Amino acid sequence: MADQAPTAPQKSKAKLDALRLMLPYLRPYRLQVVAAWIALGVAAALLLGLGQGVRHLIDVGFSGGPGDLDRAAGVMFIVVALLGASTTTRFVLVSWLGERTAADIRRDLFDHVLRLSPAFFETARTGDILSRMTADIALLQSLVGSAVSQFIRSAVIVLGAVAMLVLTSAKLAGIVLLVIPVVVGPLIWFGRRERKLSRTAQDRVADLGAAAEEALTGLRTVQAFTHEAASRKAFAKGVEDSVSAAVRRVRMRGWLVLMVIMLGFGAITFALWVGGRDVIAGRITSGDLSAFVFYAILLASSGASMSELWGEVQRAAGAAERVGELLAEVPGIRAPQTPLILPPPRGEISLDRVTFCYPARPDLPALRHVSLRVAPGETVALVGPSGAGKTSVFQLLLRFYDPQSGVVRLDGMDVSQVDPEALRLRIGLVPQDPVIFSVSARENIRYGRPDASDADVQDAVDAANAGFLHDLPQGLDTYLGEKGVRLSGGQRQRVAIARAILRDPPVLLLDEATSALDAEAERAVQEALATLAKGRTTLVVAHRLATVRNADRIVVLDAGEVVETGTHDQLVQVGGLYARLASLQFTEGTLV
Repeated sequence: MADQAPTAPQKSKAKLDALRLMLPYLRPYRLQVVAAWIALGVAAALLLGLGQGVRHLIDVGFSGGPGDLDRAAGVMFIVVALLGASTTTRFVLVSWLGERTAADIRRDLFDHVLRLSPAFFETARTGDILSRMTADIALLQSLVGSAVSQFIRSAVIVLGAVAMLVLTSAKLAGIVLLVIPVVVGPLIWFGRRERKLSRTAQDRVADLGAAAEEALTGLRTVQAFTHEAASRKAFAKGVEDSVSAAVRRVRMRGWLVLMVIMLGFGAITFALWVGGRDVIAGRITSGDLSAFVFYAILLASSGASMSELWGEVQRAAGAAERVGELLAEVPGIRAPQTPLILPPPRGEISLDRVTFCYPARPDLPALRHVSLRVAPGETVALVGPSGAGKTSVFQLLLRFYDPQSGVVRLDGMDVSQVDPEALRLRIGLVPQDPVIFSVSARENIRYGRPDASDADVQDAVDAANAGFLHDLPQGLDTYLGEKGVRLSGGQRQRVAIARAILRDPPVLLLDEATSALDAEAERAVQEALATLAKGRTTLVVAHRLATVRNADRIVVLDAGEVVETGTHDQLVQVGGLYARLASLQFTEGTLV
């Protein structure tokens, strides 16, 4: 279900299979992958060839004349130059692959998150999602752009070095190889432990991101309630938890590296002691021993590098698992396999015995057997106490959720059978708490209709009584700040109204659209909305009954049920819930 939080405790362990997530993203760049493999193989072969160059330089170059020494040194220089070129090629290719695949994953993850239904975000934490899109994908980038190629390169060198050790001296190679099983066992055990600790450390970092995002988003509330000290204390505890988790992972890797180096170089030192005695006894040449030392050092250093890189692979496996979990989230709301085409827009709305519960509150229906029909061009107000289900009607019309029973229709079509995007193109929304994006005023108003001309934007500004935008430093091109911080609440509301006006939809949903306006601005906006509502269907949610008394019809909701329907005068005469609400707000026709 989409309402499962991505941060819920996971019983499954991070496994290397999670890294298969990367394969579809590498497939489009198969040529670059093949080229990187070729460069890696060439570099590894040349590096192993250096050992034979060392042997030849010592046995032939030192014992022969100056010409032999010059030729041996020249060959060595050529091999080193080719090694540098192939290594550089590999580095450039794999770094490019890391950047490219990380960008593709980040793009797809963002696209996927945008398609998730609101039910998912009832329990998911924004900070955790952002952590997966940034820190976790950065680990995957490091894996593709560095760790994998270095690990494979080290593995190839280890295998090649073992083969060359055996060819150089089977006896000395046997001494070194006896240590390998002793090293592999701890490598596997410590690797599994580090994988678990890596996942825990990544989760703690995600917790920190979520806490910081929440505190910064609500900074004014934090400061207004003088909660800074408590927030600092809670964040500091989170920091210490993340450090503790990271230290446990680092300590585990430290033990692994220590064992690999101690056992590996210890075996090499012992083999050199034995080899030195064989040189003295004349059983092998100095060049053979030098080549053996070269390959032994390659073996030990590459083995140590593999142990370190294995930790990076384990961390990336944990990151891939977290990213994969988010990509695997199935949107609760999506277009049917064969969506129906909406008829020409008329603006007819109907709810037929609709019962709906939010996923986070499955035992508390927000709507109970609600039936409602709104004729094309009709203005209907939804009123009632808080929690009565007014906004839930909007959520279902926009198909942010599907009802548990009943049918929601637009222009006679079941909204669950059409593409949600096609449905929402016919609806304009002015929410109670409007969202202002971190762009200019012009781009904010143009948000729902990106192809609108500047003249259309200006008409929407005038209709929404948002002339104050022209007084900003750069007029409509003024950057409004994060979440519109440079505007007052009422100004943000009017920008949202201008956005809905510009969209010019057949259906308007006004959720407390004038709640943040002063009396003068409210009157002007009400006039603009009245003009805008002509010829289109309008649903209005309001607590302030003065704003809806002229609606064609008022529907009163209570505890998720329709309890009254009629005009303002009719409902006042009935003496029911609406009359009681009106008596609290009006005195001789004046808003208290």
